[in-house]
Amino acid sequence: MSGYDTLLGEENEKHFLLGNEAIVRGAIESGVGVAATYPGTPSSEVGDVLSKIAKKAGIYFEYSTNEIVALEVAASAAASGIRAFTFMKHVGLNVAADAFMSVGYAGTKAGLVIMTGDDPSMFSSQNEQDNRHYAEMAFIPLIEPSNPQEAKDFLIYSFDLSEKTGSAVLFRTTTRVSHQRANVTFGKKMEIKNKSHFIRDQNKFVLVPANAYVAKDKLIKRFENLKEFSENSPLNVIYGNGNEWGIITAGAAYNSVMDAINISGLKFDILKLGFSNPMPERKIINFLKDHKSVIIFEELDPFIESKVRIIAQMNNINSKIYGKMDSYVPWSYEFNPDRVLAVFSKLFNINYSISTVNQDIKLPSRPPVLCPGCPHRATFYAVKLVSKQLRLKDPIFPNDIGCYTLGIQKPYEEADYLLCMGSSIGSGCGFSKTTDQKVISFIGDSTFFHAGIPGLINAVHNGHKFVLIILDNRTTAMTGHQPNPGLPINGMREPAPEISIEEIVKAIGVRYVKTVDPYDLKSTIIAIREAVNFDGMAVVISKRECALLRDAEMIRNKKWVRYHINQEKCTRCMNCVLNFSCPAFYVDKDGAVLIDPVLCDGCGVCSQPQVCGFHAIERDEP
Repeated sequence: MSGYDTLLGEENEKHFLLGNEAIVRGAIESGVGVAATYPGTPSSEVGDVLSKIAKKAGIYFEYSTNEIVALEVAASAAASGIRAFTFMKHVGLNVAADAFMSVGYAGTKAGLVIMTGDDPSMFSSQNEQDNRHYAEMAFIPLIEPSNPQEAKDFLIYSFDLSEKTGSAVLFRTTTRVSHQRANVTFGKKMEIKNKSHFIRDQNKFVLVPANAYVAKDKLIKRFENLKEFSENSPLNVIYGNGNEWGIITAGAAYNSVMDAINISGLKFDILKLGFSNPMPERKIINFLKDHKSVIIFEELDPFIESKVRIIAQMNNINSKIYGKMDSYVPWSYEFNPDRVLAVFSKLFNINYSISTVNQDIKLPSRPPVLCPGCPHRATFYAVKLVSKQLRLKDPIFPNDIGCYTLGIQKPYEEADYLLCMGSSIGSGCGFSKTTDQKVISFIGDSTFFHAGIPGLINAVHNGHKFVLIILDNRTTAMTGHQPNPGLPINGMREPAPEISIEEIVKAIGVRYVKTVDPYDLKSTIIAIREAVNFDGMAVVISKRECALLRDAEMIRNKKWVRYHINQEKCTRCMNCVLNFSCPAFYVDKDGAVLIDPVLCDGCGVCSQPQVCGFHAIERDEP
């Protein structure tokens, strides 16, 4: 029995839910029949939960190869008459953008909602882009919840809106909405169906230029119709009793604004936007006319602010507007009450005790590290040894998105260039053509399936020469151990064909392909050295399950293994600490190197002579 079965509960039940869990309940109440995703924080938990309860709920769910495939799956399901939901992190919408823009033109038959999990402050992302702009570009409505209850209720509203207007809907959460917990009251569940009959409509769904030309005009008319929906939407609400100052806000920023108001004691009227594209212009005009001064709080870009300023100018409204564009409100990073109070301090010349934390306390930095026993550590260490053995001068290490991005940390420092999912292969092509340096690229198994295959095809076809190391840890580890096509199970935990990375690589035409176990340092070093010396494109597949999966299996089987250091053999050369750098190693006050038995997971890599040439690291006796 899954712990998430509570999400299948009945109307009026109350549960303490994560925002993403509330979104799953919203999908169930909305009658979603098909859901598809590629995992990415902060949206990952939606898929994690669905993978466990989708079958019980009657929903078809899949982890698609990447985000554009997920959107194509959902869009075609909706075109068939089945309510469909796809969700991804903000940069995932970049991958899906081609299909997303065309979905705007084609519209939909059944409800189609696309969730983007934006990540202000970049807690787990390579950029901080504001995906509200995508709604504007595609002329589709934008819905923004600010808490778990709204996340559930607004999703239901989004599906209804989608079907009433024939438009897909962009549903934007941010990290604090997706990962916030609160009590959520359940509503009534719609009947879920995941089978229908597609009715051909080539003029609508086949976007050849002649059809797209007509569809654009229909898209604009549809968007004009959406303005009236926004104007009358219960998601756009005014709070207050005729105060002199007003605030316009949306999403997670609203929570920080309300906390700051409670702390400061200041009085404001609030226009909270939950349906923010298209803007409710009449409501904004009236709000501006009623307030001589208005502050706009929104996370990331001045998306709302720029439109409010345009509305004010076009309607000759002289209200003073304060926001990001005049530097009163910060552009970057997520809001918290302190940051809102700082704006109040600037505007009202009042000093607030901004933080309850003693600013004099200097906490040590805690950079993320590879887990004890992580197979990637052994691979990075092997590459480091090969680089020294072959005296490679300034090798270039393009890296990719995943746990192995931590190769940037000392002592490995094997991450020199990173743009996006799959970029390690394309950038490897570029570096191999424009420099005489050896190029060794790293990519994970899930990322290879997601975006790496086209780059490798490009490399072979165009005769690029570099080494690609595919780090196959048998899962999509960084986002929570979701399955990928290289595993024998699918997103609903059912048996599925396992796609061989090695066979794909060979089929593309790579002539040097070798699969190694990184726990075997000797064979790994030999394979990498051969790959570096190979005259052509070379691929090494470093295949070993994630250490956390291995740990869980050892615990289940009660076969836990640990290692210790024989102090009589140890010379304190510090190679294990400084160069292999597993977190289980530590040095005591007397300078002795020890292994923390709590952290050690018994991988045994450190006991090999390539790490400890003095054989001082020994396995504990059972």
